[in-house]
Amino acid sequence: MLKLMALLTASLMAVSMAGCTLGGAVAGGVIGHEATGGSTAGTVGGAVVGGVIGHELGK
Repeated sequence: MLKLMALLTASLMAVSMAGCTLGGAVAGGVIGHEATGGSTAGTVGGAVVGGVIGHELGK
């Protein structure tokens, strides 16, 4: 759980600093991968959601 929280914090910081679609997709993919135990669907879903958030933050 601590590892997941550290990844989440680092990923959110990266997204907030980068503020772009690609950064959000990467961060979301990593979070989705870790949160679902390496599931492909979790990784892809996280990347999609992260990309949308990154896109919105970049506006």
